[in-house]
Amino acid sequence: MNAQKTTTENCLAPLPAPLLAWFRANARDLPWRRTQDPYPIWVSEIMLQQTRVAAVLGYYARFLTALPSVEALAFAPEQQLMKLWEGLGYYSRARNLQKAAKLIVQRGAFPDTYEGLLELPGIGEYTAGAIASAAFGERQAAVDGNVLRVVSRLTDCHRDILDAKVKKEVRRQILSVMPETAADIRIFNQATMELGATVCVPNGPPKCERCPVCESCLGRARGTAEALPVKAAKKARRVEEKTVFLLLRGGRAALRRRSDSGLLAGLWEFPNVEGTLDEAASPSAVTAWGLEPKAWRNQLTAKHIFTHVEWHMTGYTLEVAGDGPGDFLWVDAKGLAEHAVPSAFARYYAQAEEVLSAWESCWQPDL
Repeated sequence: MNAQKTTTENCLAPLPAPLLAWFRANARDLPWRRTQDPYPIWVSEIMLQQTRVAAVLGYYARFLTALPSVEALAFAPEQQLMKLWEGLGYYSRARNLQKAAKLIVQRGAFPDTYEGLLELPGIGEYTAGAIASAAFGERQAAVDGNVLRVVSRLTDCHRDILDAKVKKEVRRQILSVMPETAADIRIFNQATMELGATVCVPNGPPKCERCPVCESCLGRARGTAEALPVKAAKKARRVEEKTVFLLLRGGRAALRRRSDSGLLAGLWEFPNVEGTLDEAASPSAVTAWGLEPKAWRNQLTAKHIFTHVEWHMTGYTLEVAGDGPGDFLWVDAKGLAEHAVPSAFARYYAQAEEVLSAWESCWQPDL
């Protein structure tokens, strides 16, 4: 009977009370939920963009220990910032954090309104809504993938959730049922996202038996929930082939800094060339850098997937003689640890760590 009475227009109206009660009883204990300070809330929201909660927790703790305030972030050396972010990916997020921190310091205060937050680099409608509601109790919606999925299932919406018009409509729908008191506003967006993350889950059937609002869910009533939300098919990722060289010389390995624009801008990488070079062709790349191959150790293949491109890498570890180009930086084990090398090169980084650490443990100075 409840299902028969439920319509698209009224199925969201009963959402707040049971959802908030459920959240207060079942929410995961996450560190950014224990504060109303906008700075750590902001840091968490930026880190959580396209990144799982489990992956963020350690980074979040280390980041706030090293940079506990907006001022500390604003004046942090870029190398420290990139090292703290190393492995999280989407490094432009970290750069925008620092740009925004410098702007906040310049203005003298953290913006405490949705409109003010939107003026900061790296902050869009979702992030502004999340911070404004959680930190300041401002009645603003925060619509992420979890919220889009929950609302699509509750309303049995079969429109493409990646469509900007659909996102705008979901934001309007959420605002229309958002509670009025500051205490409830602070957790309402978090509660809706939590429902999507832990109950109304992606990539599988929703756990309707655990859902506090299942009785008003049109998707459940009509048997369509598991097929929702609807997303337009993504374009196939572009494949790029690379040959990566782990160049070793006297207990040091070569790094070079990527350009200041484009993918992985400003981070450090192991020297590489476009295309896949076999064992016969690869020495020519090394000699082109003005280096002399002395001993070839091993070959390492790896793959790394970005949002729109994936790298297929063939790598070679070898001992060389010579200095190489001026942009090569030769680092020992300690120097390697101090430079931010993206996780795209994780296999080569691990090999470099192993080789450099072994060299240091065996090397003895002349007496």
